[in-house]
Amino acid sequence: MKRIALALLMAGTLLACKKDRNNTDCGNKICTDIFVSATVKFVDNKGLAAEVKDYSVVNQRTGEKIDAHFTSSYYVKGSYLVVNDNFTSKLSEAGDDLKVTGTSVETNQTKSAVVKVKGGECACHIEKVSGPEQIAFN
Repeated sequence: MKRIALALLMAGTLLACKKDRNNTDCGNKICTDIFVSATVKFVDNKGLAAEVKDYSVVNQRTGEKIDAHFTSSYYVKGSYLVVNDNFTSKLSEAGDDLKVTGTSVETNQTKSAVVKVKGGECACHIEKVSGPEQIAFN
């Protein structure tokens, strides 16, 4: 009796393991544990790091604001997060134009630039395609 119960338990476990729990069209993709971010640095007219206010990133394809809740300026002055792997599925595989805007704390001048970043539902990580590393205030 114990053998039959054990055999049924094992058979049930094996059948449950064969079901595809992810049910996606991404296949058996294996991703690394690294976490990718795209940043931009604001600089003043002398090339020195500049603090900004009213910082925003807007996906031009969807009109959606990307709110990463994190600025890397806490670690590197003038450096701000554009997007990271938390937003991979919200970006297209072809790449989206992300409009980055910031206003200088010192001069109140507002500058914008477009950074193109790829992602996608099946992408493991974001990938910066084009766009400036720095945005300079006059």
